[in-house]
Amino acid sequence: MKLFASILLAALMGVAASTSVAADDDQASKPAAAAAPAKAAKPDPAKGDTIFNNTPANSQSCASCHNADGNSAIAANPKLAQQHPEYILKQLQDFKSGKRKSAIMKPLASALSDEDMRNVAYFVGAKKVKPGFSKEKDLVALGEKIYRGGIGERQIPACAGCHSPNGAGIPAQYPRLGGQHADYTVVQLNQFRDGARLNSPQMTGVAAKLNDREIKAVSDYIAGLR
Repeated sequence: MKLFASILLAALMGVAASTSVAADDDQASKPAAAAAPAKAAKPDPAKGDTIFNNTPANSQSCASCHNADGNSAIAANPKLAQQHPEYILKQLQDFKSGKRKSAIMKPLASALSDEDMRNVAYFVGAKKVKPGFSKEKDLVALGEKIYRGGIGERQIPACAGCHSPNGAGIPAQYPRLGGQHADYTVVQLNQFRDGARLNSPQMTGVAAKLNDREIKAVSDYIAGLR
């Protein structure tokens, strides 16, 4: 009886050892868990101010084209004040990668780290945008119609659906448009339509359906939104 018990105990110990080894082998065969992605540093608008307004050696400050508070006085250069920071960050990343083409912005963005870009975006995005004005009185009604209601018969959606009725946009998804220079908006819509700007498939599809007069009208209407 003692002999039988000894044999049984040995067998059970062998099974337990085999199970333990098998479990260890199974664990070893599993790929190591992916390391958690590093958290982005908290934005530092003060550092963003330094980058935006102080000209580095052999370079050009953002303020030289966009003004110290992001309210560009040059109609060809966009107002950045009060723009959604994550949208500004994405555009800077796209300029750096070449996804959005610009001979001017490419070298400037390439000199910035993602942390620098985020700091700049949160600095200028916190500035209040100065309101603009519509100038094309003959086209303002058409611009309002397109912005608020689209053109149903040509499947052109209302701009307000993504950019909000007052042009404030939707944070991190769709940019603020209200008060933007009409000249700048015209250029961007033409670039989307003509395939020169490719970093927004949604806008490429919308702009492709607009003619020159419609682009001019909606751009002018946008300039007066507030």
